[in-house]
Amino acid sequence: MGATLIEQKAPSARRYRAVLIAGPTASGKSALAIELARRWNGTVINADSMQLYRELTIVTARPSAGEEAMAPHRLYGVLPSSEAFSTGAWLRMMAGELERTWGEGRLPILTGGTGLYFKALTEGFAELPEIDPKVRESCRTLAAEGGLEAVRAALAPLDEAAAEGLQDLQRLTRALEVVRSTGRTLADWQAEAQGAPLLKAEDCLRLVLAPPRAWLHERIARRAALMLQREGIHEVENLLALGLPDTLPAMRAIGVKEVAELLAGSIDAKEAERRLTVATRQYAKRQETWFRNQMGGWMRLDPSGFSASALADMLG
Repeated sequence: MGATLIEQKAPSARRYRAVLIAGPTASGKSALAIELARRWNGTVINADSMQLYRELTIVTARPSAGEEAMAPHRLYGVLPSSEAFSTGAWLRMMAGELERTWGEGRLPILTGGTGLYFKALTEGFAELPEIDPKVRESCRTLAAEGGLEAVRAALAPLDEAAAEGLQDLQRLTRALEVVRSTGRTLADWQAEAQGAPLLKAEDCLRLVLAPPRAWLHERIARRAALMLQREGIHEVENLLALGLPDTLPAMRAIGVKEVAELLAGSIDAKEAERRLTVATRQYAKRQETWFRNQMGGWMRLDPSGFSASALADMLG
């Protein structure tokens, strides 16, 4: 596990080629990124898979127009919700943004909650083979009709490790597509095809926000209430009007299902808020588990009780 800020004062971000800020949802990542960007002539670059989608602003807690005006922002709201986006595609976009930011004489400050993006960025990423379209269609139909457990059951005889270790429907489905299409497991391909990382870990100031559970839960509850105000409901209503398949990543953003059920009249506002809060807490817990297990060398900061300005002061 990485050192806490109390155990080891982080060196100034100005020594590094980039600053990476990870953390669970609602932990204050964007505020810290903006503050550091203001102080260190930085550009905030999105490392959150859901904040890529232009139709999801309130649901994904994307920086507001006012926040974006405080420092340059990149890769926010750049994709239509009709597009399924991969880690490899994000890395290709990120490569261009890093070069652009360095070329402008600015410091890239990457922030988001998608742990796999940060891992791929600093450890390399395997570009997987093309999947047979018929195999992809059959696997995604299984996922849409049978859900997570149906995909897990189909995957288990072919790739037991992935079936047991993966908890996300999209990743389970991807593992099934790979093994059915190529006859080799996802892990085999990743071990063989690992590419060079875009950023070396030692060239980055790597931070994980690690707040106390009670503090985070209070912020999650406030965010859930905000999502269910008129603007948030209208945002989901517009997304649903596009008639997109439920299997697309944007349609699985936390808040979409809950607001859809509210609009359909199957639950009331109080129940929608409860479900949204629970789902967000569960997601934050999964994120925290990932950061703890996969980001052991990162500096961990407790943001509770500190403003973004105070945290930036601590960082030099």
